[in-house]
Amino acid sequence: MFKKIVLGIVAIIALILIFALTKPATYTVARSTTIKAPPETVYSFIDDFHKWEPWSPWEKMDPAMKRTYAGAANGKGAVYTWDGNSQVGKGRMEISNVSAPAKVDINLDFLAPMAAHSDVEFSLVPQGDSTSVTWTMIGENNYLSKLMQVFVSMDNMIGPDFESGLAGLKAAAEKAAPTMQASPSPETPKS
Repeated sequence: MFKKIVLGIVAIIALILIFALTKPATYTVARSTTIKAPPETVYSFIDDFHKWEPWSPWEKMDPAMKRTYAGAANGKGAVYTWDGNSQVGKGRMEISNVSAPAKVDINLDFLAPMAAHSDVEFSLVPQGDSTSVTWTMIGENNYLSKLMQVFVSMDNMIGPDFESGLAGLKAAAEKAAPTMQASPSPETPKS
């Protein structure tokens, strides 16, 4: 009986390991929101890592996180490194390309708890007095990532953080957005 149980467990583990091989070679996580602010205002919170603290979901997970800024002050070449608790880990981001105020591309390298590289893109599209913002992350799935995704997808792991971050970005940008002042109506000439 014991032998059958052990063989059953080994068979289940083997099936899981084989099933992991069928997972895709890459993953994509994307979330969008609409922010009642001009693209220039929203963009200023994305292309400057110094302005991420009020809205980044990971900043709230470890307020004691060590942050280092290097390279350009903002835009292409700006670098942000962090070293935090087990929830945020350790890593590095560098803005690799910008198209103001429509797009920011970031190279994202996780160093701990697991090494991984991802490409991040923020795209901004004006919509009247608002801006549609899409936050996308694309990365490769090594075997360990594929095995992890047998149980939970990258979308389910990272998507809620993106939603939280976009909500924070929305709050920060809308607060900073220039207020629209009503122009005075022209006076009607008296006859």
